[in-house]
Amino acid sequence: MLRRSLLALSAVLLAGPALAQQPKTLKVVLHSDLKILDPIWTTAYIVRNHGYLIYDTLFALDAKLEPQPQMVESWTVSDDKLTWTFKLRDGLRWHDGQPVTTADVLPSIKRFTDKDVQGGLLARFTRSMAAVDDRSFTIVLKEPFGLMLKTLAKSASVPLFVFPKRVAELPISQQLSDTTGSGPFIFKKDEWKPGEKVVYVRNPDYKPRAEPPSSLAGGKVAKLDRVEWISIPDGQTAVNALMTGEIDMIESVAHDLLPVLEKDKDIEIRIPDHLGSTYVLRFNWKQPPFDNLKVRRAAEYALNQPDFLKAAIGDPRYFKECRAMFGCGAPLETAAGSDGILQSNFEESKKLLKEAGYDGKPIVVLQTTDINTHINLAPVAKSLLEKGGFKVDVQAMDWQTQVTRRAKKDPIDKGGWNISMTAAATVLLSDPIVNHYAEATGDRAQFGWPLDEEIEKLRMDFARESDPKKQFELAEKVQKRVLDLGVTVPLGQFVQPQAMRKNVTGNVASPVTVFWNVEKK
Repeated sequence: MLRRSLLALSAVLLAGPALAQQPKTLKVVLHSDLKILDPIWTTAYIVRNHGYLIYDTLFALDAKLEPQPQMVESWTVSDDKLTWTFKLRDGLRWHDGQPVTTADVLPSIKRFTDKDVQGGLLARFTRSMAAVDDRSFTIVLKEPFGLMLKTLAKSASVPLFVFPKRVAELPISQQLSDTTGSGPFIFKKDEWKPGEKVVYVRNPDYKPRAEPPSSLAGGKVAKLDRVEWISIPDGQTAVNALMTGEIDMIESVAHDLLPVLEKDKDIEIRIPDHLGSTYVLRFNWKQPPFDNLKVRRAAEYALNQPDFLKAAIGDPRYFKECRAMFGCGAPLETAAGSDGILQSNFEESKKLLKEAGYDGKPIVVLQTTDINTHINLAPVAKSLLEKGGFKVDVQAMDWQTQVTRRAKKDPIDKGGWNISMTAAATVLLSDPIVNHYAEATGDRAQFGWPLDEEIEKLRMDFARESDPKKQFELAEKVQKRVLDLGVTVPLGQFVQPQAMRKNVTGNVASPVTVFWNVEKK
């Protein structure tokens, strides 16, 4: 008996080192499957999340939404506020071991400014960019630009990720295939199986900042050896896998399944972003019938927020009506421009459609099938719009297919679309500049491509203004015109809980799901 006990103890002791060497792997179900790898080419949040794992940024927003240096070590500004000089941290390296230099940074900034709304504004203020040496560069402005650091720290929908020069110089129209980054994790392209699994491993050469993590800023300490994104499209199946320990975390739990998880003593529910997200509806201005203002207004009259929120979220603990383009609970909250609309006034909708000469041709509404918070948006839109006099053709597809399709400007019979809906983190919509759904620059704008010179003039005035009271007045004017013209229709605000097993700790509160500082015990 003693001999058997000693043998058993010996086996445990011998197994100890082997068990200790097991990789710390976090298995998590994200809100969507990853099919696109270029976080500049698309604004999809799943691709942005991928970007934050493998790339790094010059600056980042902390928990107070203040920009903090990330890849940048130090910077100076000339007395006339026109010349900004930045110096990179020492020891920054690409995943292939090569040093990160200003030769990489400058074309990365240009790739960002060529694509992003706020980046484009920076480009309009910029006279020149130049390298001083391998670690220092300058941005010289035409006139002072008070949003410089906030622009360089922008977290979505297109963040300023720094790429190797060979990648950064690719045309915006061309998706990258080279995923070499300098961030805390490395993408394992050889293990990537769209529809099944995405794999990242810890970057052993990454040097985090010394500060503690604060949202997207501070030290990015990779405490996990491996992160696996597991594709489980069905919400109930994902919940079952979490409860049995087959996975460790669900980024976006279907709200109607939360009561099941709340009863499990091994599961923790967290809300990582208390401002939450805002639903937005976009019309395609390039295709009939929404190239006609009266038709866009007719749709605005037919819709209402409660129907969308109840169908998509259900539990009133997690949603609220909000007609503010810049977010309820945010500094620039206003209801300007919302009088009369979003109240399902079907008679007014029908009246405007008749005046516009709407011919009854079905409008194509895109439906997302694999994101819990998006699935029921299109059916609600169909019901309300049909009551308002429209004919509606709902076309269902997974999120990545929708992201690809909504980028097309083709006619409807060649794969085009009329209405697409999504949700955006409210903190990323909080003013007329950062809110890319307020932009109206035509082909340069977000999907839908609205065009209006007055909106753009007001946004530029906002960028130049430093007085908070005048900024608010300008924001009200922007929102009123956005709603009057049907640039974007806000459909309400909600928060999205995450669920994880209680042995997963260290998750950083942030509008972006990140995996540095996370431990699995």
